[in-house]
Amino acid sequence: MTDLTTTSRTGIRGFRTGDGPQVVEAWRRAAPADCLTPDRFRSLVLLDANFDPDGLRVAVDGDRVVGAAYAVRRLTPMAGTDLEPEQGWIPFFFVDPGARGRGLGRRLLTDALDWLHGHGRTRVDFASYTPHYVLPGLDAEAYPQAAALLASLGFRTLYEAAAMDRGLVGYRVPDEVAHLRDTLTARGHRFTTPSDDDLVELVALAGCHFHPDWARAIRECLAAGTPLDRIVTARDPSGRLAGWAMHGAYEAAVERFGPFGVLEEARGTGLGKVLLHLVLERMRARGAHCAWFLWTGERSPAGHLYRAAGFRTTRVFRVLRRETAR
Repeated sequence: MTDLTTTSRTGIRGFRTGDGPQVVEAWRRAAPADCLTPDRFRSLVLLDANFDPDGLRVAVDGDRVVGAAYAVRRLTPMAGTDLEPEQGWIPFFFVDPGARGRGLGRRLLTDALDWLHGHGRTRVDFASYTPHYVLPGLDAEAYPQAAALLASLGFRTLYEAAAMDRGLVGYRVPDEVAHLRDTLTARGHRFTTPSDDDLVELVALAGCHFHPDWARAIRECLAAGTPLDRIVTARDPSGRLAGWAMHGAYEAAVERFGPFGVLEEARGTGLGKVLLHLVLERMRARGAHCAWFLWTGERSPAGHLYRAAGFRTTRVFRVLRRETAR
C-alpha cells in the first residue's frame, strides 16, 4: 500500500529489506531518550515470530525513512492455541523531527490501524504487546504530542504501569528481612536456588498462575545460558513451590529485576519481601549498581512492596486501547 499526497512526497509502505538501519536511525532522531540498537531491533521486531513485514508501516521521503508505525497480530499463540483473533497491537510509532508538522504521524497510525482492521482486528492496544514490547505503554510526560494524537484517534487509557529503580551501592539485606527469613525458615519454608528439575515446576507456576510471557521469559533466558543463581525460589512447609524472584531474564540485563511472583494464598506471609531482598543481595554481589523494572501498578500490593524496599517511580506509562466495530 502506498499513500501519496499532492503536498508531500512522503509515501507509506510495508517494511522492505534494507530499511532496518534507516528505521533504527530515524527512531534515534525521533525518540533519543528511548532509542534502540540494531541488535535490539532485530531481536524485538525482525525475529519476533509474529512479525509480518507488511505490518511495519514505513514512511519514506524519496529514499529516506522518516517514520514508522508497527502493527502486529498473533501468528503464533502466546499459550495454547489462542491466536486472539480480535486483538492487535501497535508497540511503537515515531516520526523524524524534520518531517513533523505535516500530519505524517496521523497518516502512519491510521495506516497501521487500517492494516490491522483489514486482518479482522477490532481491538488495538498501545503498547502492551508480548512477548516483545519496547516500552509498556505511552509515557505521556515525555511524548505529549503522541498522547494527544492517540487520544484523537480513539485510544483510551486502560491502566497505568510504573517503572521503578533503586540504587544498590552499599546495599545489604535489612535486619528485619533477615529476621523474617529466619522465622519463615524455622517454620519450614525454604529459600533456594532452583535445580534443573525444579525448572519444570517453576515454568508451570509462572505460566499458569501469572502470565504466559513470564514462563516464556524464564524458559528462553535459561536456555540461552542465564545462570540458575539469578533465581531464588520459595517453598512452603509442604514442599509446594509458592513463589520466586529473579533478575537478568530480559535481554540478559543483569540489573533488570523480575519476573517475580508469589501464589495468592501465600501472600501476606512475608515470602515476597524475603524473595525480593534475597535477589537484590545477589544482584549486588554480581556488581549491579542498581535494580530496575518497567512494569507494576503504583498502588498495587507489589507497588507498595517495592516502595518499602527503596524503589522509586522513574516513569509512568499509559496502556491504551482502541475498539471499533468489525
